[in-house]
Amino acid sequence: MTSYTEKGEKPEKGRFISFHHITFWVGNAKQAAAYYCDKFGFEPMAYKGLETGNREMVSHVIRQNKIFFVFQSALNPDSKEMTEHLGKHGDGVKDIAFQVEDCNFLVQKAKEHGAIVVKEPWTEEDNYGKVKYAVVKTYGDTTHTFVEFLGPYRGNFLPGYKEPLFRDPSLATLPPVNLKVIDHIVGNQPDDEMVPVVEWYQKCLMFHRYWSVDDKQIHTNFSSLRSVVVSNYEETIKMPINEPATGKRKSQIQEFVDFYGGPGVQHIALNTPDIIQSIISLKSRGLEFLLAPDSYYEQLKEKLKTAKIKVKEDLKKLQELKILVDFDDKGYLLQIFTKPVQDRPTLFLEVIQRNNHNGFGAGNFKSLFEAIENDQEARGNLTVFTANRKEHRYY
Repeated sequence: MTSYTEKGEKPEKGRFISFHHITFWVGNAKQAAAYYCDKFGFEPMAYKGLETGNREMVSHVIRQNKIFFVFQSALNPDSKEMTEHLGKHGDGVKDIAFQVEDCNFLVQKAKEHGAIVVKEPWTEEDNYGKVKYAVVKTYGDTTHTFVEFLGPYRGNFLPGYKEPLFRDPSLATLPPVNLKVIDHIVGNQPDDEMVPVVEWYQKCLMFHRYWSVDDKQIHTNFSSLRSVVVSNYEETIKMPINEPATGKRKSQIQEFVDFYGGPGVQHIALNTPDIIQSIISLKSRGLEFLLAPDSYYEQLKEKLKTAKIKVKEDLKKLQELKILVDFDDKGYLLQIFTKPVQDRPTLFLEVIQRNNHNGFGAGNFKSLFEAIENDQEARGNLTVFTANRKEHRYY
């Protein structure tokens, strides 16, 4: 893996502060929001729909600490854009919103470097405050919304949203999960499209390269990937950009692209301070995870004998829960991945705990790929891959 220390010059104006929320386009927003509340420990937070005067689209907002998910569905049968999006991609992430400073400047800067502006800056307000927005197009059909608060906002989410119509009383009886923030969001690209996307973030959003791996570093007997992580100047937003690499069989990156119908968000990593308790709670709620083989933990114990760091957590418990460990000389991270959260093998979620480690689990990629390949085989998608591909290395 390669880590980058050169961030470039600090932008003269404007700032990307953090992830603000993620918007999913789904066939049934009410049921999707209920699924994430029930399985992942979110709670209903806000609502837009027929009851609030919104006649075209319904929005259910759920929250867990600083993580905000918005599920949207069309209300009318003639909603062409959303109907076509769902037909092509299935349920998935439509938009990744960033909280920003100086929305106008950031949009202008993006336009100067060729970004497609889906919606020019506009302002919305209600009795609780005023917010400026803009929308730009990123990879595939995915967009980024810029969210700028024009003074304090005292509402429960954003202008126009009301209290949820219903709060399921059974959620209070389920074990808390304690996921805190969005750690990173991964976008999968078709072969040869990773670098142009990375360059788009560098030019249009003034992001910089943060971390990368190539197919010489990350591969199994069947498949491999290349990945570059881009980040804002303050490094509070991290966006890994992946593409498949040549292998004997179809990689899980290519499987995603095939079933999603192009580039899109492959997974969302959510950070927790106590992954063991979080996974115990998530499993008790009925969530399914990818399973690492016991041989992984035997190899891990051998590697840790000569490591300069010590994992504080009980390795037996990590093995029981199938939590993966990656480490370097300074620290370690713990991570685990759900199975796809819809019928298409596309979007899944990651739970991650960091202990002085800023990587993305490169040491676990092989084990992750092998676990995914077992599921691919069960789906009949681990087919021989014969596409003619060029060799690439990215540093």
